[in-house]
Amino acid sequence: MHINFNDLFKQMQEQLDHHQAAPDENILIELVNRIRPSDSYNLEEINQKFQALIQALLITPTAATTFQAYIVHLINRYKQTTIYADSGILSLDGFWNQLGQRMGAHVLPLLTDETDLKDLVFRVFHLRSDKYWLENIEDQQWIQFFQIVNQSNGSLDAKFGIKRDMIKAITVLSYRISGIGLYPEFINAQPELTEYESPFLVQNREIIEFIELYKKHYSEADDLTEMVVPDANQALVMIEQCRDVVLKIRRATKRIGVSLSLTYLLSLLEQCLDRIELLLNLLTETGKVQYLALAELCQDLVAAHYEERSVRELLKTNSELIALQVTENASKTGEHYVSTNKAGFFSMYKSAAGAGVIIAIMATLKILTARIAMAPIMQAFAYSMNYALGFMLIHVLHFTVATKQPAMTAAALAATVQQKKGSRTAQIAELAALIINIIRTQFVAILGNISIAIPVAALITMMWPLILGEQLLNHSKATYLLHSLNPFTSLAVPHAAIAGVCLFLSGLIAGYFDNMAVYRKVGPRLKAHHRLKNWLGADRLEKFANYIERNLGALAGNFLFGIMLGSMGTIGFILGLPLDIRHIAFASANFMQALLSINGTPEIGLIIVSFLGVLLIGLTNLFVSFSLTIIVALRARRVRFEQWKPLAKLVFTHFVTRPMDFFWPPKQPLEVEDPISPKKSSH
Repeated sequence: MHINFNDLFKQMQEQLDHHQAAPDENILIELVNRIRPSDSYNLEEINQKFQALIQALLITPTAATTFQAYIVHLINRYKQTTIYADSGILSLDGFWNQLGQRMGAHVLPLLTDETDLKDLVFRVFHLRSDKYWLENIEDQQWIQFFQIVNQSNGSLDAKFGIKRDMIKAITVLSYRISGIGLYPEFINAQPELTEYESPFLVQNREIIEFIELYKKHYSEADDLTEMVVPDANQALVMIEQCRDVVLKIRRATKRIGVSLSLTYLLSLLEQCLDRIELLLNLLTETGKVQYLALAELCQDLVAAHYEERSVRELLKTNSELIALQVTENASKTGEHYVSTNKAGFFSMYKSAAGAGVIIAIMATLKILTARIAMAPIMQAFAYSMNYALGFMLIHVLHFTVATKQPAMTAAALAATVQQKKGSRTAQIAELAALIINIIRTQFVAILGNISIAIPVAALITMMWPLILGEQLLNHSKATYLLHSLNPFTSLAVPHAAIAGVCLFLSGLIAGYFDNMAVYRKVGPRLKAHHRLKNWLGADRLEKFANYIERNLGALAGNFLFGIMLGSMGTIGFILGLPLDIRHIAFASANFMQALLSINGTPEIGLIIVSFLGVLLIGLTNLFVSFSLTIIVALRARRVRFEQWKPLAKLVFTHFVTRPMDFFWPPKQPLEVEDPISPKKSSH
């Protein structure tokens, strides 16, 4: 690909010849326009255009010298310290202030300082897609480009002007790292920092010593080309020790929990450490290391312009550790929802059957509550309390609601994907076995809920007129309930999807409160509560505190799930939107109650269609909650699992060859083999 750059090199030379005039940035803007690909992801076009620039610098006499002099003089026109120390790095304002500022900037754009180098970067790389093609330039091309440009030994004052601003940025970053390392929340997460000299303080001392030595060498050098650059090895060692502390805290969050502010501090600290190391490499290294550091800095500064204004980027940067902690707690719970043998299979059935009894009673209470004329808010409150207290009772009695499983088992599945032990074939086989166990456990849980909820609901419906002398449901209400389950003429399936979203959210809420119970030390604080100790006594308080610490997430998740289910219809009524929920366990109980309350024999077609609606409601509940949870869990673990097709094929093949494994526990522990290469494994 031939692109002509000679006219631009000529203009650059003319600019430099007129010493009075400052270089014009429009030449650089035009140069970038010429090498910018039409598709930011087309690797061939990106490499061809960038290679064309390299070739032009090689074959055009004095082009490399001219280009280097033009760039360094242009950069020196602007204030640089801010861009090196701040661009692409979170502010010390904290998460909520940053969120408010970024949202406000979308409504009322921020003012730009035209004397800052940030403004030049924005004008040169003015498209959001620029960061993608810069990242896709090969390392070897960056090295070749900077080798050619760096051949000239001219413009020494201008070069040192840039280095001087980098030194200022390193100083700012070093003091910032020291400050963050002394934050109380940081010390609470790593108490050892108070027991010995903190690496966050030592790195500052080493950085200051390096800078003083650097300045001394510069002032003593007769000719800048002879200047001996001091090494920054000691400072880099301390930077690495700071990274180790950050890593320890990230690992410790599994044990001690994590807060949004701690997550923000960890992200900010990692960004500061990355940037200071990058700048030190630019000042002290030579050759490939220096050129790749320069390429990385260019990419970071271009990406930063858009990312530091993006609300999505802020949420992404700060949500990963919280999401990981939340789904980590959910995955631990999820492991209890997967049975691998007959004992676990029947235990799950009994647990789900117990929940079926309570669900039938809750469905009856909702019907009775609907009879009472109440204001919409009061009706929402009554429905919510019925659901919330019922779900909490189910948890306290160690029963299981089938639809609560996917939000937990998806997190357990994501945790298994993350481990990636053994060969690829072994990983897929292990995941396939886990999926089959999950499906079988889910099947028996639904069976347990429905097989008991339906007869208990039928018993209540038949006993009601015998005891109280009236029908539980009148004919019109019963007909309405059956028709509301029709998947073709009602919104039963979309409403089931809404319930699936609520199930997913309840799983996240449970994980959040589990994390909070550990991080805020809820158990020990309850044990230290003097009034509770007087009321309950030391032994009872000990048991109560331990129970709350272990079960706070589940109780909070169930309670808020009940609130979501109970208030969704009222929210829809207030907003004038067709919002409501459909849940398989309650739908099955309502189906039987309506069927027994209709005058005469109901149409067989209506019975079949309504029952089909119940099944579709269940599938939608499970699919939506499972899908959303596994997406969040995989993202939180930064896992990209690309073996879905062979995994799906393996599960499907197992279903065709041994379908009973999906509904009944096998005699031997389940092992799924690849039908193509059962004995081989590729490393």
